[in-house]
Amino acid sequence: MKKSCQYLLIVVVLAGAPLAKLMAAEVVVYTSVDDVFARPIAEKFEQETGIKVKLVTDTEETKSTGLLNRLIAEKKRPRADVFWSGDPIRAAILKSKGVSSPYRSSAAKGLALMYSDPEAYWTGFSARARIILYNKNLVKNGQEPTSIMDLLNPEFKGKVCMANPLFGTTSMHAAAIFVSFGDEKAKKYFSDLKENELKLLSSNGEVRRRISSGDCAYGITDTDDAYTALRDGKPVGVVFPDKKGFGTLIVPNATVLIANAPHPESAKRFIDFLLSADTEEALARGEAAQMPLRENLKGPKNFPALKELQPMKVNYSKLAETLESLSKGYLREWAGSF
Repeated sequence: MKKSCQYLLIVVVLAGAPLAKLMAAEVVVYTSVDDVFARPIAEKFEQETGIKVKLVTDTEETKSTGLLNRLIAEKKRPRADVFWSGDPIRAAILKSKGVSSPYRSSAAKGLALMYSDPEAYWTGFSARARIILYNKNLVKNGQEPTSIMDLLNPEFKGKVCMANPLFGTTSMHAAAIFVSFGDEKAKKYFSDLKENELKLLSSNGEVRRRISSGDCAYGITDTDDAYTALRDGKPVGVVFPDKKGFGTLIVPNATVLIANAPHPESAKRFIDFLLSADTEEALARGEAAQMPLRENLKGPKNFPALKELQPMKVNYSKLAETLESLSKGYLREWAGSF
């Protein structure tokens, strides 16, 4: 009887081994990147590795913020393995909250170090830039805006727009303005924007739509939104601002390994995949229109290479600290006044 039980136990263990392996072959990825851009990358990873990707995305209006709060809330019992952030600010906040774990991927070779955490709590790749999009029917040739300061131009009072700075890449841009300008000058800038009857919109996508339709003459958005407008044949032009001043804000993606991730090995393989040159090329060729951080790779058509721009000199960790303070104080009050 005892031998029969032992044999039965061995059979159960052996039969269960493939099932356990199958159950472990998955990775849960939270991402603030648009689903249309992130899902093809996740599907390619599944095809090449056999590891199932559960992709959890955020909404356009609360881009990054919703998932950030969820990851912090789940800290003691994490459900996610990886956070694929559309910007490094949320990644830096997760590091400060003890939500992430360091992981130095061998696949990061060739990526510019200035866009990653030196302690490897997050790694940057494939970047967007904050640009000025303008309507060619409303802005005369030769009078295109060249700086974010041009949003204060009284000639276009009530005709410039920007997304709510409490969310997404606009929040990162707002923090960068405060760090670069200093509090007093930055507050005056935002006060002057309101005085110039800035149209505060729900998202960068809405900025693109309103400029494309002519409801706004110009405004600040991201390169992927600019690419969409150009692809759709809208009468728009693109300016990479402040080339002779404080520079254009560069917004790299960031990969984060979640501390105590349920599937750590699958998570590391997914991060390796994201950081590969193949993924950077795919994000450059596709509608994401992102600029590779590797100088030897070609960027999206009609956009300059990263090395041709003057990047705004920022410390992403410092921006994270500034943003946390601003989002609970000045920026919340400012946005609430519209």
